[in-house]
Amino acid sequence: MYSRRITNKIFYKAQDLPHNWDDLTDGNIFLSTHYLKVLDLSAPSNMTAIYIGIFKEDKLCGVAITQFLDLNKLETFGNRDKKSKTVVRNFIFKNFNSHVLFIGNNMLTGQNAFRFSNTITESEGIKALLQAVSELKTYFKKLGTTVHIISFKDFKQNQTSALRIELPKFYQFSIHPNMVFTIRKEWKTFDDYLGALNKKYRDQYKRSIKRSAGIVRQKMDLDEIMAHQKIIYSLYYQVAKNAPFNTFLLAENHFSVLKSQLGSNFKFYGYFENEKMVGFNTLI
Repeated sequence: MYSRRITNKIFYKAQDLPHNWDDLTDGNIFLSTHYLKVLDLSAPSNMTAIYIGIFKEDKLCGVAITQFLDLNKLETFGNRDKKSKTVVRNFIFKNFNSHVLFIGNNMLTGQNAFRFSNTITESEGIKALLQAVSELKTYFKKLGTTVHIISFKDFKQNQTSALRIELPKFYQFSIHPNMVFTIRKEWKTFDDYLGALNKKYRDQYKRSIKRSAGIVRQKMDLDEIMAHQKIIYSLYYQVAKNAPFNTFLLAENHFSVLKSQLGSNFKFYGYFENEKMVGFNTLI
């Protein structure tokens, strides 16, 4: 509880969320109940998703997602870095900072942590959110688990300012900027775009097209995704284990659950050479 007027409630399953939860998400699919059910059904083995509802006089006025990660359960943090650096990093996370509570979605970039309605101020929402975080720390402590690190992830600048007032000792840092691709008005066809590239990148594109001859791109439905689930995970895992750093590994059924929950909002494309799947990409 935060005050007589503004309170919070913690939900441990997406199926238990208030019926009007999606009304507060402002169209953000990554806060929708359909997407949050994906986390319930196919979350990484070292991740627990927990949801926060903020209420003003018993009326829902804010929604948020948190994720607890136990890095002790992660089989690899990524192997791309030099061996000595990797060994030191793995030792630190395994022994000193293995329990991390994210306010937001550690699986995504962008502002997908929370949404408030216009019935409360940004400051009121942040305070209620922080109170819920305090309650979560107590919850995990009762389970015999200490939260070592709390990370407030992907907040906008004005939200960061509000957090700074409440949490003056927190360390603020930026990793990835928002990547926005602007489509010029004069681009009417793909060739127009290709012609605007520097020669270096235009040549790279032509080489890629030549080398990809014989590869077939296929849009796949749920049944096809499930039929290829093991090879899909194998392809994903090869990329994940060679990343510079991981805090989770997706479950094997992650992509099929995404398709079953998001339907036409989730598109899966497989790439085949001689009828063998050699790659894939996804769109949400």
